[in-house]
Amino acid sequence: MEQVIAIQHLNKSFGQHEVLKDINFSVYKGEVVCIIGSSGSGKSTLLRCVNLLEKPTGGQIIYQAKNILDDNHNLTAYRTKLGMVFQQFNLFNNHTVLGNCTIGQMQVLKRTKAEAEEIAMHYLKVVGMENYIHARPRQLSGGQKQRVAIARALSMEPDVMLFDEPTSALDPEMVGEVLKVMKELAESGLTMLVVTHEMGFAKEVADRVVFMDKGVIAEEGNPEQIFNTPIQERTREFLKRTLEKG
Repeated sequence: MEQVIAIQHLNKSFGQHEVLKDINFSVYKGEVVCIIGSSGSGKSTLLRCVNLLEKPTGGQIIYQAKNILDDNHNLTAYRTKLGMVFQQFNLFNNHTVLGNCTIGQMQVLKRTKAEAEEIAMHYLKVVGMENYIHARPRQLSGGQKQRVAIARALSMEPDVMLFDEPTSALDPEMVGEVLKVMKELAESGLTMLVVTHEMGFAKEVADRVVFMDKGVIAEEGNPEQIFNTPIQERTREFLKRTLEKG
């Protein structure tokens, strides 16, 4: 299997507080990796380190056989290869749906307006938002905004999509529409790294589940192993708590 990203001995501290401790794992082409764990376990920080929204304190992130944390690495070029979907959508309120999906392509990838619009329309259709191209974000529901945010990230045609709790800011009735789109993307062979508290999604869609606890990877394996026969006591405790709540 072709390795897309390899995280090696990654650490991240905020002052004296060590948030990530010696994290090691890889993501392979076409794989869906779900990261689960309690709030404060370091999941979102890990994702933000992968796309360098946070600068790791130590370790390596290997992409295309190079450590992207080396000083001479082109971070902008690297970031275009990682699509990021945030909890809070982060859409540009002064742009239409179509504008949100073309601006990055034109500014960063230097595509023409016509080219960018054609690609944006393709991905807006994929997420079922092609009829809303002239709408502004304020006119959309949370679920619609998140689907536009997914289309915007896909329009950059990244090597891997990063999702940071993409349903946590949504009303319960909108969660399903976003998870459905993500499930379809997974089935299409997209490489995805997903921080989620949706255990049903992780169980059904993930190829691999990574359980984080207190800044370390406590356990990882396929969904069947993690959900049905976890080895670590803390994995068992977390799943018992979470699944009881659900």
